[in-house]
Amino acid sequence: MNGMGMGMMLGMGLIFLIVLGLAVVGIVSLARDNESSKRLPAPESPEELLRRRFASGELDEDEYERRRAGLRE
Repeated sequence: MNGMGMGMMLGMGLIFLIVLGLAVVGIVSLARDNESSKRLPAPESPEELLRRRFASGELDEDEYERRRAGLRE
């Protein structure tokens, strides 16, 4: 019976280490995902901003063309 108790103790220790390892892997994975979600999107280029303002109606066609020509100079 003593040998069986030692085997159970080793088995429980091994199971504990596996569960602990899985918990560490899960926490590290969550931390990496959280860091990547904090990254800001790339800022709009001046031409993209101008197109968006024209599309939303903030600029009329003449103003859009004038500003676009100014950006290309």
